Amino acid sequence: MPVGAAQLQSFQLVESWPVTSAAAGVIDQFGNVHLHGDTNTRFRLASVSKVMTAWATLIAVEDGTTSLDAEVGQHGRTLRQLLAHAGGYGFDAVEPIVSAERKRIYSNTGYDMIAQHVAESSGIDFDEYLFEAVFAPLQMSSTELLGSAAKDVHSTLADVALFAAEMRHPTLFARSTFAEATSVQYNELEGVVPGLGRYSPCPWGLGPEIKGAKHPHWTATRNSSSTFGHFGGTGTFVWVDPVANVACFALTNREFDEWALSAWPSFGDAVLNELGR
Repeated sequence: MPVGAAQLQSFQLVESWPVTSAAAGVIDQFGNVHLHGDTNTRFRLASVSKVMTAWATLIAVEDGTTSLDAEVGQHGRTLRQLLAHAGGYGFDAVEPIVSAERKRIYSNTGYDMIAQHVAESSGIDFDEYLFEAVFAPLQMSSTELLGSAAKDVHSTLADVALFAAEMRHPTLFARSTFAEATSVQYNELEGVVPGLGRYSPCPWGLGPEIKGAKHPHWTATRNSSSTFGHFGGTGTFVWVDPVANVACFALTNREFDEWALSAWPSFGDAVLNELGR
């Protein structure tokens, strides 16, 4: 993964973001990594953590530690349902608020349940499992889970670049697993993306959000409908557009709100334009 390629002009937009600290990166269609800003400061990734948790969980599925049909928790929701936010749990609710597969309800609870299940199934604390399954093999030496598996991974831009490269071309599990993870689960479910609004349908994979026809959205307006990734409430995001074969990611210290919904799509569009995608 060549690092240190020529700076993109698009990064000038990052300098205008209304934040006190920001770092951003792009992996272009040739696999060159372009980084801008402080690559070594650690940021809390917030819900970008969910994709990393999902990656570790899919590794556990592939190695036979568990299965996507395994029932998790006392209400019998499956691992697949929880990964795809189709388990019926509210954002932080400890009890389901609707039946499974009825609505796409974004849930931190579901991901904490996933982490507990993987820990119990493997006999390894989830923070250790995540490190051994994902961070260590990707050489993400500055990344660690410090709390909830739904929102408390802390990492640097340099390490997020390594994970974005893994999201773009997976090495930790089979292509068939990757294809399923980035395919829409429970296709017709409507739901709300926190901070954005309600969508019908609201496509999601096994961890990553899938853009589909959502509008407005936090990804670039020029991104394909198959674009997948996640954003975090602390002002972080990562997306991969498999049609353009480009990954884009950023870390900031300002909570997601209207500034990001304006700044991030503009930045993504500028990147795709500059790369000729």
